[in-house]
Amino acid sequence: MMSSSTGSTWTSIACAGSCVSSLVLSVSVGAVAQAASSEAPNRAASSEILFKGALIGSAIGANDTRLLPLNQTPARVHATNLCLFATTPNLINGCVTLRISATNTIIPMPLFTIGISHHTAPIEIREKVAIPRTEFKQRIGDLCALPGIEEVLILGTCNRTEIYCLSSDGGQQTVTEWIHRTNDIPEGELDAHIYIHQGEETARHLVRVASGLDSLVLGETQILGQLKDAWQQAHEAGSLGKVLDRLFQHTFAAAKTIRTSSGISEHPVSVAYTAVVLARQIFGDLKSQTVVLVGAGEMVQLCGRYLVDHGIDKLLILNRSRAKAEEIAGELNATAMTLDRLDEALPRADILISSTASPQPVILRKDIKAALRKRRHRPMFLVDIAVPRDIEPQISKLNDVYLFTIDDLQQVVDENMQQRSQAAQTAQASVDESVAGFMRWLYGMRASRTLKRIREQSHEFERDLTERALNRLEAGQEPGKVLNQLASTLTNKILHLPSKRLREAAEEQDYEVLKAADRIFRRETGEDGD
Repeated sequence: MMSSSTGSTWTSIACAGSCVSSLVLSVSVGAVAQAASSEAPNRAASSEILFKGALIGSAIGANDTRLLPLNQTPARVHATNLCLFATTPNLINGCVTLRISATNTIIPMPLFTIGISHHTAPIEIREKVAIPRTEFKQRIGDLCALPGIEEVLILGTCNRTEIYCLSSDGGQQTVTEWIHRTNDIPEGELDAHIYIHQGEETARHLVRVASGLDSLVLGETQILGQLKDAWQQAHEAGSLGKVLDRLFQHTFAAAKTIRTSSGISEHPVSVAYTAVVLARQIFGDLKSQTVVLVGAGEMVQLCGRYLVDHGIDKLLILNRSRAKAEEIAGELNATAMTLDRLDEALPRADILISSTASPQPVILRKDIKAALRKRRHRPMFLVDIAVPRDIEPQISKLNDVYLFTIDDLQQVVDENMQQRSQAAQTAQASVDESVAGFMRWLYGMRASRTLKRIREQSHEFERDLTERALNRLEAGQEPGKVLNQLASTLTNKILHLPSKRLREAAEEQDYEVLKAADRIFRRETGEDGD
């Protein structure tokens, strides 16, 4: 315990685990103080302090103190790159005083994910960073060429773009800069929309994504197939190593178990299904409507199946590849057309759902205006579930047109959320259990690597000193002295580096290292000590 110059008492906050990405503690004295755990290995790293999302100061080195403005709204103080010891706030002239200490640093976890999703960015931002499937291999190669990046996987869907990495040298900032640079976006413009997870939180986020707990439509099943496709792409590109491969294989098994045990995927709901539900809410009975589906991907196929289930029998499938259009049309008892016949199909479309991989809009304002004239301005319901968008946004301003994008589906999604919230709560316990299992494997692997290095170094000392001892014996030196010198030198060599590191930890007041060393080297017969 420590006392401030004003007599207030400070209480240390211990971080649970060695790879916590954000430890939050609420303190109620008219404010909420929150402390975050360290991600930097250096004791004297710099730190930014945010107050209600705004940068209000920084800290360099240990024992730096800042006064933070306080108002009636609970405040969030988040510091990175330093271990925080935050405590009972000391109110001085309407301010909260936080004491920052860098004495307990935490080794950064090399596993991380960086992403943008519907939770953090509107479609206008998401489409700027969307990565076409045809470019996955090239982008993976570019990422693998970045300094320190060892393993890479890219996940790209309508609602999220995420990059999973294993890095030997940080890497988060390097990948963030790469995202800006590759998409010709000014540096820092995406900072408010990008999220970063490290270590355990990366595994937790991935399991939640795979289980449908992070989807626009809670519990939707399509994302698991998209993750498997992303894994296959990375596998073919040769960018998967032992860690990411194990993480994704573990996640696939966990997601299947979670969906089954929680019931969250009963009566499957996806973005495609939501589009159909929205059409039904507008038109009522869909049996008399003509539907045009543009594209031939999984999303379009799902829409087609749901529409057939709702009684649609006038269904047109448009695609650049006639063979693919005919394949889907045959399954759905629909009519296949090539995309160059779009002008012919549009006047017949009461409902149009588009999801292609085109980087530019395929349905233009002039096309819809022409179709409306031929329809004598009978309403058209258009749903654009592509990223980047297939339908020009200006079309929404035309009379007799109802245009919905992926973001507009949120209203329908909200209606489904309440029904599945209980299942999601049940699923969370299974997510935690799954993440814990993966982290045990990951830490076990890291421990094995450390043990391997220790053994290799020890055996190197052993071989070198044994050779010297044998040479001395052959030279006629007294065996007892040779053996004593061998044992003494071997002991000193093995203990030299650990002893040096412990002395450094003591000088830096790094309690966690001292505590770990005490636990590792304590005799199993039992000794007193903390």
